[in-house]
Amino acid sequence: MDTSPARGALIPPSLFVFALLYGGLCVLAGVLGTKLASLGHWPVLGDLAVESGIFAFLLLVVMSSAVAELFGQGTANRLVRFGFVPLIVSMILLTVVIRLVPPAPFWHDQDAFARLLGQGARMQFAGLVSYGTSQTLNVYLFSRLLGGQGRSLMVRAWLASLLSQVVDTVLFITISFYGQDLPLMQIMEGQIISKLVLSTIMVPPLIVVFVALGRWLDRRAA
Repeated sequence: MDTSPARGALIPPSLFVFALLYGGLCVLAGVLGTKLASLGHWPVLGDLAVESGIFAFLLLVVMSSAVAELFGQGTANRLVRFGFVPLIVSMILLTVVIRLVPPAPFWHDQDAFARLLGQGARMQFAGLVSYGTSQTLNVYLFSRLLGGQGRSLMVRAWLASLLSQVVDTVLFITISFYGQDLPLMQIMEGQIISKLVLSTIMVPPLIVVFVALGRWLDRRAA
């Protein structure tokens, strides 16, 4: 059942707050992704490392799932589509600032700034495709698994996150690096395992928190 706000109605407080956070985290995920983080040494799995943007990206997964739970799949899909706006604007602004705006003569960190935040067109395209596909898939799976809305909240969020993270990693790495002399399967394997571990740790408790927070915000405004 789609409980989207009626056209012309006031936006529920929880949806407004989640939309603001969602847009900001879309941008932050790309910035955080410039750092590789260690997840330590795990039995059987060995040393795990992941790009730090996954922490913001998993929050995006949780928020889109929470919106689907509170307001329906249609509203969550619109949230995902609107997420392209801050993503594309931030990509354009970063490109302009790095390539067209000259640095001040007394500022000597231009190379480091460009190296960390500058992405080629191919990686930017990969980011847009993987974001849109994986987030849409997450919303779809979360809304349909195990009977959908109102049932098995933590399990649905966990399973949807696991599957969407695999798709996200395969799409991003394939589009970004296919044709280059790199061990793509090895890179994918390490990233997928790391993301599945984080999804298992973060997503189930956070979906409960965000759904409860959303309901609390809306009750206060009632």
